[in-house]
Amino acid sequence: MVDVHCHLNFKSFSEDYDEIIKRAEKAGVTTIINTGTQISSSTRAVELASEYENLYAIVGVHPHHADKLEDGWIEELEKLTKQPKVVGIGECGMDFYAYASNGIVDPKLQTEAFEAQIELAHRADLPLQIHNRQAGKKVIEILKHHKNSLKTGIPGMFHCFAGNFDFLDAALDLGFYIGFDGNTTYDGLAKEEDTDLKDIARRTPLERIVIETDSPYLPPEPHRRSRNEPSYAIITAEFIAQLKNVSFEDFDLVTTENARAIFQLDARP
Repeated sequence: MVDVHCHLNFKSFSEDYDEIIKRAEKAGVTTIINTGTQISSSTRAVELASEYENLYAIVGVHPHHADKLEDGWIEELEKLTKQPKVVGIGECGMDFYAYASNGIVDPKLQTEAFEAQIELAHRADLPLQIHNRQAGKKVIEILKHHKNSLKTGIPGMFHCFAGNFDFLDAALDLGFYIGFDGNTTYDGLAKEEDTDLKDIARRTPLERIVIETDSPYLPPEPHRRSRNEPSYAIITAEFIAQLKNVSFEDFDLVTTENARAIFQLDARP
């Protein structure tokens, strides 16, 4: 199995990332993709990928950091894309959720950062890993506007998907794959959401699903409120396989192939 979105590059894992990687491999998560949220964490993701054969990196700037960018940030990201184990651009996108610690970053700045990264992905011929929270309509609008710049074949994936069926259908129609995390195992609706993730998982074709952890965030039940880690991707996969009435073995095979296709892992070092 591939954990397509993880943050072993964050401080939460600074003391034990090697142990975490070994535990994941033992559990059956044989490939981990660490994702950046700003230049520093993107650089760290690249460093980890160079240390471990089964680790890869996605580099980008999260919409929360769109108001903290320094001159030359996109050039710094572009330099990172030259590294052989960088497999995508992200997590980039839009976020209109009002966090207590962060508020809502100016949507204009978010849009500018997102569009710059879409164009970088086009220049680098890399897929996008998209973050969306409460901004689905705007995300789809931007992607449609830049449709000619999206990667041919598979343009990328939506990380930690949430939204309604119309948003899901629009994302699928554009060719994107859909990432599910441990929060799919939670009961009830997340704040300001109106469609249960379980229903979204049931509606999403298996051939378009990938599994992620977003470690250290969003651990699946029964580990909720503890630190998440890549080995828990197996728990989420087992849960969604049951939702879709397929065997875990088939689910693992298909979602692993999906991840390898999006990020062209078979062509990587």
